[in-house]
Amino acid sequence: MMRPTNRSRAWAPDPDAPGRLCDMPGCDRDGEYRAPKSRDNLRDYHWFCLDHVRAYNAGWDYYKGMSPGQIEAHMRADVSWQRPTWPLGRLGGAIIEDEAIVDKLDILGAAGLNRPAPRQSAPTALREPLSTLGLAWPVSLAQVKSRYKALAKRHHPDANGGDRKAEERLKTINLAYAALRAHFVGEAAMAPS
Repeated sequence: MMRPTNRSRAWAPDPDAPGRLCDMPGCDRDGEYRAPKSRDNLRDYHWFCLDHVRAYNAGWDYYKGMSPGQIEAHMRADVSWQRPTWPLGRLGGAIIEDEAIVDKLDILGAAGLNRPAPRQSAPTALREPLSTLGLAWPVSLAQVKSRYKALAKRHHPDANGGDRKAEERLKTINLAYAALRAHFVGEAAMAPS
């Protein structure tokens, strides 16, 4: 943010000058220009005449005495104005539980901002079959069929040269698929038409 100034030109004397002599030893001119004393306190000033402030500024190095790593860290902190930052989704944002949102007027639904339904846990009987097929709950019958076909092709004995382990793995996959398919078929039969 730019500080408002009453000066007509950048090199004009500072109107806030304390009305004292130049801080350079041996100089008897008015100290009308300020220069920071150190990088640690940029609001504590030396007051110099125009010639001496030019010489001071020409020789002043903000990063003097800092290692390259310290300079890099300081420059990175300057990107966020020396304030702490967090990666998105951590510490900075709270997770809002779906139950905490009460939308009696369905404003979120009308705006298309419905939150997805909270993740449900799989029925106990389906946890092992889902694990066998490498699927996560909730899942559709189409996803189950697609995954079954891919695993059946990969583990079929003909594709593995008659390997016994592949055959046993295929039997396990078939049992898992049968259990999941039975669940979806039974669910469809119980649904009201």
